[in-house]
Amino acid sequence: MAEITAAMVKELRVKTDAPMMECKKALAEADGDMAKAEDILRVKLGNKATKAASRIAAEGVVGIHVAGDGRVGAIVEVNCETDFVAKNEEFLAFVAELADMVADRNPADPAALGALPCRDGTVDSVRTALVGKIGENLSIRRFARIEAKGRLASYIHGGAKIGVLVDLVGGDEALGRDLAMHIAATKPRALSSDGVAAEEIERERSIARAKAAESGKPAEIVEKMVEGTVQKFLKEVTLLGQPFVKDDKQTIAALLKSKSASVGGFVLYVVGEGLEKRQDDFAAEVAAQAAAAAKR
Repeated sequence: MAEITAAMVKELRVKTDAPMMECKKALAEADGDMAKAEDILRVKLGNKATKAASRIAAEGVVGIHVAGDGRVGAIVEVNCETDFVAKNEEFLAFVAELADMVADRNPADPAALGALPCRDGTVDSVRTALVGKIGENLSIRRFARIEAKGRLASYIHGGAKIGVLVDLVGGDEALGRDLAMHIAATKPRALSSDGVAAEEIERERSIARAKAAESGKPAEIVEKMVEGTVQKFLKEVTLLGQPFVKDDKQTIAALLKSKSASVGGFVLYVVGEGLEKRQDDFAAEVAAQAAAAAKR
């Protein structure tokens, strides 16, 4: 059986917000498998046992550029080590420049973006110079470029920690902004159920089946309960199925229909999503510096 360490228990608690002892039991039952332990907690404790999708774990900003005609736009995430640097004017200017370049030059990936000519060198040489000047590592994590079927609407929230680009076909500018703000608030994973990964749906179905089985009801009732839970999940994580934040009596699908509009696609970036934040132990750092000074 795998050894369950305090660090493993702490990691699972951070991911799920479940009680410490429940995390330890789940890890023991899962033989140390973190993902399996998370599923076990969800069966026992429900959706309150998972916060991983909304946890922000690194610093940086999202930059957005939309061309004047609203047909082409780009969104980019650039990470740094501290929130202080995320507010630095030179850093923010660099991020804005990158978003403009992605929209205009359409690089294939961050490495290709880094090789593009910029100022007196390349994007990567400008980034390296900024690293030396600011004193923190800066990395271009990801970007997306959209050629709209309609017109692009954008929204930046929370000191550029959340950014949205949405392709609205039909409708008007107000609807586009409302949709972008809605996406920033509710963080849908896909436009419709077709965009949700099959393995993710199967995972939800498996968890729902395990919970429904505890009810002791007949198999056919259990299956109906399971499918009901899966459909509820799909409505919660897809843009078209979600209730509109400004009027929860109608879904986004109904809102779009009432405006004779549709959504061609969207991109949502939350800074640091899925990254691990640097944990600084100030006391340990001071002790290490003192020890180093004593050896001189």
